[in-house]
Amino acid sequence: MALNWFKKKQKDESLDNGSTEVDEVEAVEEESEESAGVDSDAVEDEEPDGGELSEVAESSESELPEEGTEHKKGFFKGAWEATKKLALTPVDPFFENMVAGLERTRKSLLGQISSVFRLHKKVNEDFWEELEDTLITSDVGTSATDRIMEELREYAKENKISEPAGLTARIREVIEEILLTDEEKRTLNIEQGRVNVIMMVGVNGAGKTTSTAKLTHYFKNQGFSVLLAAADTFRAAAIEQLESWANRLDVPIIKHKEGSDPAAVVYDACNAAKARKADILLIDTAGRLQNKSNLMKELEKIHRVIGREIPDAPHEVLLVLDATTGQNALSQAQQFSAVTPISGLVMCKLDGSARGGIMVAVAQEFGIPVKYIGVGESPDDLKPFVPELFIKALFGESDFKKSEN
Repeated sequence: MALNWFKKKQKDESLDNGSTEVDEVEAVEEESEESAGVDSDAVEDEEPDGGELSEVAESSESELPEEGTEHKKGFFKGAWEATKKLALTPVDPFFENMVAGLERTRKSLLGQISSVFRLHKKVNEDFWEELEDTLITSDVGTSATDRIMEELREYAKENKISEPAGLTARIREVIEEILLTDEEKRTLNIEQGRVNVIMMVGVNGAGKTTSTAKLTHYFKNQGFSVLLAAADTFRAAAIEQLESWANRLDVPIIKHKEGSDPAAVVYDACNAAKARKADILLIDTAGRLQNKSNLMKELEKIHRVIGREIPDAPHEVLLVLDATTGQNALSQAQQFSAVTPISGLVMCKLDGSARGGIMVAVAQEFGIPVKYIGVGESPDDLKPFVPELFIKALFGESDFKKSEN
């Protein structure tokens, strides 16, 4: 369900003729100049790619910030609000996909919790111990489990609840509170009039490259012009996969040959994005956590090159996690957080997992907002994360009604 929420952006008639001095090590410059992936002279001379952004629907005009205001962080907020409003209606296809995609998690996590509630007639230590074990084994994680248990015990004590049925509503509320991070933090840092740089990080096999492609599809549907950078140069398959998606989505891509310096790819991509006046530059990076020291140096170098070519960039660093890996996703979030600042999470493959409880674990453990979730294989199955929608899909009304009988 593609929507356009933003005003038509007028492209400049002429490109910026100024050139940016290169201060990076000579190896990066030589790699960039010798690369067959892009001709820097040709890039500087060509017309801006992608044309103008499409017209915004009349019904959305009132949500747009007036020109001249200081409302810059909210550039993408209108899109998020509209997504939230539409997603919470029962006819939204994405909601229906999410309900279906979370079926395994619903049966696993809520099914086990419901069993504990049904089997115990009284709220006693046996009940508390079994509920705690169930939460931990359902990939909710120790930190989130501790918070849930503490909240439930306090609620039961204050309200003199003696039967488990009296806690069903409260456990839902606590999980929702954990997932309801600050709305502003869940909104992408996208502004008009600049190249918005988004780095995609994550271990190989987590769905990083596919998620990058799905985000490209999503942004294109919002009217943004997108440029891709294949900076995972250590795997030829990663370059080929991203190039295949670029051709399929009809977006330009900057790539070098396998084994090239990733920073050189990023340098070329930054300058190509500026020359083309692209709205968004999406950078797919390597994810070799088994050699964390090398990965850290590589990401630091990429950060340096981006920051020099485009001030204040990268504007987002999104960590892609595979929900099917359960507690391994929690470990990956911990390790990547130590390597590079993470501004948000992309949780993918929720539809193929019974381990959706990891969403709660990550949110409680790190406080990093989940910004996008994937519940299917099609390009349309990656959308902004709306906690209210997720909770509504996760907690089918029939699940906890059973525990109250």
